Amino acid sequence: MSHLIIAPVILPAVIGPLIILWMRNDLMLQRVFSIAGTALLAGVAIYLNALAMGGDVHVYRLGNWAAPFGIVLMLDRLSALMLLLTAVLALAVQLYAVGSGWDRKGRHFHALWQFQLMGICGAFLTGDAFNLFVFFEVLLIASYGLMIHGGGGMRLRAGVQYIAYNLAGSTLFLAALGVLYSVTGTLNMADMALRVAAMPAEDTALLRTGAVLLMLVFAVKAALVPLHFWLPSTYANAPGPVAALFAIMTKVGVYGIIRFFTLVFPQDAVIEGVVADLLLPAALFTLAIGQIGILGTRHLGRLAAFAAIGSIGTLMIAVAQFNPQGTAAAVYYMIHSTLAAGALFLIMDMIGARRGDLWLRLEQVMPGNGLVAALYFIAVIAVAGMPPLSGFIGKLLVMQATRPAPGMVWIWATILITSLIAIYALARAGSIVFWKSYELGPAPVPAPPAATGPKLEPDEPIQDLGDAPANWLAVASVLLLLSGIVALTALAGPALRLAEATAAQLHNPDAYVSAVLEAQEGTK
Repeated sequence: MSHLIIAPVILPAVIGPLIILWMRNDLMLQRVFSIAGTALLAGVAIYLNALAMGGDVHVYRLGNWAAPFGIVLMLDRLSALMLLLTAVLALAVQLYAVGSGWDRKGRHFHALWQFQLMGICGAFLTGDAFNLFVFFEVLLIASYGLMIHGGGGMRLRAGVQYIAYNLAGSTLFLAALGVLYSVTGTLNMADMALRVAAMPAEDTALLRTGAVLLMLVFAVKAALVPLHFWLPSTYANAPGPVAALFAIMTKVGVYGIIRFFTLVFPQDAVIEGVVADLLLPAALFTLAIGQIGILGTRHLGRLAAFAAIGSIGTLMIAVAQFNPQGTAAAVYYMIHSTLAAGALFLIMDMIGARRGDLWLRLEQVMPGNGLVAALYFIAVIAVAGMPPLSGFIGKLLVMQATRPAPGMVWIWATILITSLIAIYALARAGSIVFWKSYELGPAPVPAPPAATGPKLEPDEPIQDLGDAPANWLAVASVLLLLSGIVALTALAGPALRLAEATAAQLHNPDAYVSAVLEAQEGTK
């Protein structure tokens, strides 16, 4: 039992309070300790991936208490991969926050950042359903503070909406856990899987109710239609680095669906009868609304937010197949979409910092137009799924995984048509920002917002944009994410083999369950 399994939770849990108690008045010290902590988290994640690549499931028993009475952390291929993806994204985005000056816009940015990482990493590692809820609340509480970092009326309004939606989701989560506990008598996921598998088919009605409630909870977190309304305003009004980190938060909801519906619930009793019938249509509508939203918006922040919704739709189409091929495609596309969404949000923030706002209207040419245009061009190729980058490969894998599906024609048509819409919408936005602005020169200066409150018209500039745009550190952080996409493309073969091995382990959960039972027997 490696004690480093708990390090992704303990490390930010220690650094966060130290920043508040010891470094609250020294921003430079906060930056050094916080970035060093995130870099150390990335190193630990690399080690844990090497540990998980052997195919074994590793169990960490807190207090040496046996499951299901004690809390366990579980490390397998999927959880190790998600830890590494979180650490890489967090490190790149945190460097951008320092380089762009966003961390100077409010108090306790770096402490909240560490608490956010604590919640995300704990959610990926926990083997207990109730502690998954606890880690959800930790990451959500930290995200509330990060969401309104820098202040401003529009940001505060979007933050209140974000809090309201997620509180409703948390309440639903508790209700789902209560139903499942009443049926199975346990909240340890491995123990629950054994008890669910032993239940007679005629006694699974309440179990199906709990499964659907749980799927709704994760659908709220993942922003699946029709539970996506909180995301566009939240991501568009959040500080750029915060929105980029939030790209991994929607994947926590996707992770929850994959984990529970491959481990806990038997396919013949729950998935095929209830969940799959709901999840696939929701995924198709999510993809369509996300890509059409890109076409319809005039705000670059909302454009990136709708692109994130569209990527969730594509990802969930693969997950909804509930077979190893679909899960492998989902794992590959999840890596791509997280890096691409994070890079796009950072690039949009760079554009806003240079132009003064994020509205799609004719402006004078901005400084450093060529550099930002090149970064935007690479990012939108990845987001739209155009060749040769990994988004194209990921969409091909998703389409290949849906070939046996009864609605294959509708699925393929939705993916292809919405991809064309996204290509057109992203190209149009780029031409307005980088080409038409240069040709037509400056637009009239907008009137300042009224003193009575924040305006809702598109003349209002985004509040508190970064004060050191596109310096070498900010550009380097964007290049780090884009280089990850390029590496995922160049190493598509090994990455796909890793995704297939991860999917095979997920769809054969005996090793996961037996690892918990062996830990239990070893403690007796």
